[in-house]
Amino acid sequence: MSSRTALRGTALRGTAVLAAALVLAGCGGSDAGESSTAEGSAAPSGSASSAFPVTVTTAFGDVEVPEEPVRVVALGWGDAETALALGVQPVGASDWLAFGGEGVGPWAAGQYDQAPEIIETLEPSYEAIAALQPDLILDTKSPATPERYEALSAIAPTIGQPEDVDPYLTTYSQQLDLIGQALGKTAEADAVAAEVDQAFADAAAAHPEFEGVEVAVAAYSADGFGAYVRGDGRVDFMEQLGFTNAPAVQELATESFFVPVSEEQLPLLDAGLTVAFPIFVDAAQITGNPLWQAIPSVQAGHSVVLDDLTLANAFSLATPQSIQYALENAVPLFADAL
Repeated sequence: MSSRTALRGTALRGTAVLAAALVLAGCGGSDAGESSTAEGSAAPSGSASSAFPVTVTTAFGDVEVPEEPVRVVALGWGDAETALALGVQPVGASDWLAFGGEGVGPWAAGQYDQAPEIIETLEPSYEAIAALQPDLILDTKSPATPERYEALSAIAPTIGQPEDVDPYLTTYSQQLDLIGQALGKTAEADAVAAEVDQAFADAAAAHPEFEGVEVAVAAYSADGFGAYVRGDGRVDFMEQLGFTNAPAVQELATESFFVPVSEEQLPLLDAGLTVAFPIFVDAAQITGNPLWQAIPSVQAGHSVVLDDLTLANAFSLATPQSIQYALENAVPLFADAL
């Protein structure tokens, strides 16, 4: 994870706060002491108890969950919202995009009866996690180092990313599948996945003009521009609408989902549609940049800068709830730009 970790770090910082978007290193959740105490408990799973014990196959091997989880700690990017989508309320969770409060986006507000204990993202307090007495830890989209996994699995059964999937590259459907298995809620997970897939299909059908159009998805931070490649949730989002990731960007792909783009390389972002969002900077630093303005697709009006933080976060988070929000609010912007 050497050079890839550095790249993910940059992407994480941006993603994570997206200021926010799919995480690459240094973002933040709040202190574990900001939220409720360890006395919260997960919502009961009802008839799911008959499914146990279950064995979940992950990148770290098979993980047995002996009994229906009652106290779940959700540490990975989007894990808490995915658990909530399945009717389970984590007692502890990481706030990757620094939402504050319950640690979830406004699209998932009100789904907790009691706010979870907030756990740091990249350097979680294992003592704080253990104090919550979890019987299941979700860490399906995270740095995924062996050291992190070993420390977490010493506390409770821990669900990492799927087999043959790199850190941070778990798709929303894989995340739903893993968490659904671990919670004994595979039927509910299948139903949620079908609902999200149908929402994508409906949006694509409503906009046949998206089909086959090349798209470049970029971000801008204090470190400059970068672009996303296949395996990242933002690119997956666009491709499920019918777009295809711009070959000029895709050719830059390494083992990371995020590639730096120098100002001299900005013409690579020229595509049928160019989408960008700011990370810890004002959107005007994108729109006011003469080199950005010189990109042919920008000059032609075929670009969208997601300057609304809530929408940029939804576009980046890739949970069932945030995807629905992004489909409702970002798709019209993409259509207008075409």
